[in-house]
Amino acid sequence: MRLINRTPGRVLGLALAATPFAATIVIYAVASHFRRLENPADKLLPSIEQMAATFWRLAAVPDRRTGDLVLWVDTFDSLWRLGFGMAVATAFALITGVLIGFVPHIRAALAPYISAISLIPPITVLPILFIVVGLGEASKVMLVALGTAPVMTRATAQAVMEIPGELVIKAQTLGANTWQMMTRLVLPQVLPRLITALRLGLVPGWIFLISAEAIASTSGLGYRIFLVRRFLAMDVILPYVIWITLLAYVIDRLLLLLSMRAFRWAHLQGGSL
Repeated sequence: MRLINRTPGRVLGLALAATPFAATIVIYAVASHFRRLENPADKLLPSIEQMAATFWRLAAVPDRRTGDLVLWVDTFDSLWRLGFGMAVATAFALITGVLIGFVPHIRAALAPYISAISLIPPITVLPILFIVVGLGEASKVMLVALGTAPVMTRATAQAVMEIPGELVIKAQTLGANTWQMMTRLVLPQVLPRLITALRLGLVPGWIFLISAEAIASTSGLGYRIFLVRRFLAMDVILPYVIWITLLAYVIDRLLLLLSMRAFRWAHLQGGSL
């Protein structure tokens, strides 16, 4: 049997999935050990024990100045900004993408504009947002929304245009108007693709969020990372990076689970990443 036709079992699959993570931890632990043998005060590669102790302090020990649990305050603020921004982007992508993909006149009017807007690096808009909106929460939420909405809109519109024309003809033959076709034909077909676009949009969404928090914020995961970088506090930076990665992974898996539960038919062929 050829290798491409062999599928690993559940146990072997879990072992293969865990191997790269375990290898990364081992390599880091060895590199950190030898660096600290040469220089016990080395800050570049803190030990795993040191990072764990710092993470516990940030998560479980109240801050002396504010009395807050720093990690959870930063996490809540970042997730609120990310969630609000992605919700705005998703709503915009759904409404505008369906209209562009299904109504030719709206497609002719908005498709070139959305395509042009999607090519603008959102980071370059950040100074404009700070000047116009201010340094508050609105500018950070808007950056996340502006950075992800155009691409998600294009993906949604493309999904609408890929709906077989036979389905549209059948719906019109049965007397459905434009609104009925959008709500009963287009939406059920597009929602799984919208969730996929949302999952993909979370990657740049995190980038824009961290960038905004690093430049102008007094809380958040990105703010904390850039606050301690001047002290070379890698025992804070690395756990925060790992924590952000874990949060992003959990959110991605939850969205995939939602899609598989709500739109089981869209996942019948092939696996889901």
